[in-house]
Amino acid sequence: MSIEITVIVLLAAALHAGWNTLIKISGDRVAVMAVVTLAGSLFSLPFLAFVEAPDPESWPLLALSILLHTGYHFFLPVAYDHGDLGQVYPVARGSAPILVTVGALVFAGEALEPLAVAGVICLATGVMALTFDRGAGIARNPKAVVFAFAAGVCIAGYTVADGLGARQAGSVFGFAVWLTIGDGLLTFLLALLWKGGAIWRVARSNFVIGFAGGAMQVGAYWIIVWALALAPMGMVSALRETSVLFAALISTFVLKEGFGVWRFVSAGLVSFGLILSRGQK
Repeated sequence: MSIEITVIVLLAAALHAGWNTLIKISGDRVAVMAVVTLAGSLFSLPFLAFVEAPDPESWPLLALSILLHTGYHFFLPVAYDHGDLGQVYPVARGSAPILVTVGALVFAGEALEPLAVAGVICLATGVMALTFDRGAGIARNPKAVVFAFAAGVCIAGYTVADGLGARQAGSVFGFAVWLTIGDGLLTFLLALLWKGGAIWRVARSNFVIGFAGGAMQVGAYWIIVWALALAPMGMVSALRETSVLFAALISTFVLKEGFGVWRFVSAGLVSFGLILSRGQK
C-alpha cells in the first residue's frame, strides 16, 4: 500500500469517526441514522451524471453490499442505545479486519504476507482492547457488545463485497455512487416503516447534523471503495479501523467518557500494527 493511499484512508477514518459521533450524540439514533444516510443519497445523486454505470456483472455484489450496509445502519444505532461510543465503536470496527482478511483470501484469493497478517491482527487486537476500558466489556453491557459485533459482521461482509464489486464494476466511483444512493434510500424507507412520523420530526430538527453526517459518511465511503479497488482488502480494512483512535479522542475530550489505561494499550498496538502492515510489498 502506497503512502498516498495510507494517508487518504486515514482521512476516511477520521471522517468515519466524526459521523458516528453525530449518531451517538443524537436522541433517536435509528431515525438520525436514516436521515444521515438519506442525506448521503441526496449528496450522491448529482454525481450520477459524471460516473459510468457499474457493469451488470457487478450488480449481484452491488445488491448484496446494499443489504449489508443497510443491516449495519440498523445494528449500529441500536448498539449505541445500549452502550457508549468508547465501547460500541471499537467492537464494531475491531471485529472486522480479521474477518475481511479471511474473506478476501477465500473469495478473492488475496493472501497477505506474514508481516502484514501480523499487522492486521495487531491492529484488530488494538482496537478491540478499547472494549475493556473502564470495565465496559460484555459482562457489564452484553446487548451493546452483541449488537456492535453484529454490525462488525456486516462491516466485514460489505467490505469484501465492495472490494470485489468495485473491481468488477469497470467504474469504481460508479459503483460507489450507486451503492450510497441505494443503501441510503433502503435504510430510510425501512426506518420510515419502523419509526413513522418520528423520522420527519428528526429530519426537521436535525437538518444540519443530517447534512454534515451524510457528507462525512459518503466522503469516507467513496475513499474506501477507491482504496479497496487498488490495495489489498485486509490492509485497507485494518487501516480504516484506526478510526477507533479518533473515536477514542472524541469520546474522551468531547463526550467526556474518560481515558483509561486500555486506551494507551490500544494506541500502542494500533501504531505497531500500522508499522507491520506497511511492511507488505
